[in-house]
Amino acid sequence: MPERRGWLPAALLAVGAITLLRIVALWFNRTDLFVDESQYWLWGQNPDFGYYSKPPLIGWVIRAATELGGSDAPFWVRLPGALFHGMTALILGALGARIMGARAAVWVAVGYATLPFVALGSLLISTDTIMAPFYAAALLAWFRAVDSGRAGQAALAGVFIGLAFLAKYAAVYFLIGTALAAVFVPTARLSLRQTIAMLAAFAVTIAPNIVWNLTHDLTTVEHTMDNVGWVRGGAGFGGLRFGSLVEFFLSQFAVAGPVVFAALIWGWVRQRGPRAGALTALSLPVLVIVCVQALLSQAYANWAVATYFAGLLIAVAVLSGRGRGLLWLSLAINGAICVLLPLLTILAPWPVQGDRPLLSRYLGQAALSAQIVDVARAEEVATVAATDRGILADLFYTGRDSGLAIRTPKPAGRAKSYYEQMYPLTDDVPVLFVSDTAPVCDGVTVPPLRTFDTKGGTYARRSIAVYRVAGGCLNAD
Repeated sequence: MPERRGWLPAALLAVGAITLLRIVALWFNRTDLFVDESQYWLWGQNPDFGYYSKPPLIGWVIRAATELGGSDAPFWVRLPGALFHGMTALILGALGARIMGARAAVWVAVGYATLPFVALGSLLISTDTIMAPFYAAALLAWFRAVDSGRAGQAALAGVFIGLAFLAKYAAVYFLIGTALAAVFVPTARLSLRQTIAMLAAFAVTIAPNIVWNLTHDLTTVEHTMDNVGWVRGGAGFGGLRFGSLVEFFLSQFAVAGPVVFAALIWGWVRQRGPRAGALTALSLPVLVIVCVQALLSQAYANWAVATYFAGLLIAVAVLSGRGRGLLWLSLAINGAICVLLPLLTILAPWPVQGDRPLLSRYLGQAALSAQIVDVARAEEVATVAATDRGILADLFYTGRDSGLAIRTPKPAGRAKSYYEQMYPLTDDVPVLFVSDTAPVCDGVTVPPLRTFDTKGGTYARRSIAVYRVAGGCLNAD
């Protein structure tokens, strides 16, 4: 039995210091909210049990943060990121202490806090970040349930993974992992009573979002199927994309850090004992499933983040078994990334790559929205419309106190975005339409009122203008 005590003070000091430095850096962050962040903020202004593309928890968290801060500034929108990852690090440290002992627990906590995806997730608010502490807490409660045989711990695991599910549906990987662990690792099986308690608690926790989906035409499920790609396209195994698979797999060396990911792969291959088997069941299937998705269609690098909650413990076990040198090497590499990323957000728009800032993707949104608001006021038009999701997202955020109605044209079929679902344009109003393509009304191409200055930001290579039209011109028949 490993020595479990004494790890918390050191881990708390290290993780607390890292988190505090991240919060300080966030205060000086000069980037605009990214399109997803602005959309999540808007969700928080309209609390609900579900939204078009994601479950609701991130909107609730952002609303709570901005209410507590008394401000909608980007700092407060993003603040939960550093805090949630700090909590996740300590929870995984507790799991590490339970499985591997106090010394390993400190390495797990610090190792998690310095993972590259955690560094990025502490700068930009995302659903992965909101899911993280609840997923980690579910893992800890599940291992406690396995060890103790208590139904209460199993139910607690169900509640936590339910909360993780309310942040991101990828939390369902936990249920897949625990089921596989029960099949292949006899000592990792919950009793029937515990299994019922866990699943019942999970079902009760996610029930509000399930009901919301059922009463909103399964909106979020439909969007998820759109993202999967091959489900809609029907390509199946006839259009395998090996380049996409290789790109996704290699991206994981950047997501987790090269040393950690290499150690994790080695740990999966060489895993020994029931604990390692359970951790493998809770991590490897996530990566395999997303690799299949990448092979059939595409997969973003962050889609396999759930791999690393349990997988990090395997990596730390592998690295610590070969002396501390590799642990320190991993910490040095990932730590350098953790310093570089916030530094870039503080120095933005420097450095410049070619004719654009390196972080141009996160710059220029607010400047464009401010120009649009100025034109609307000058033209005395109360409604602004756009089809571009990025433009819409920042118009709602930057123009939140402008008094303007922000809308998007009605689609021909089902809504393909939160804005089409909740903010469709009416036919009988004059509109300022913002686009990089001139609208055609009654067979005539509408001339622009003004072309905007988009230099130095995400729209730098697009010619975006504003057009005065009637709402009916833009809506689908």
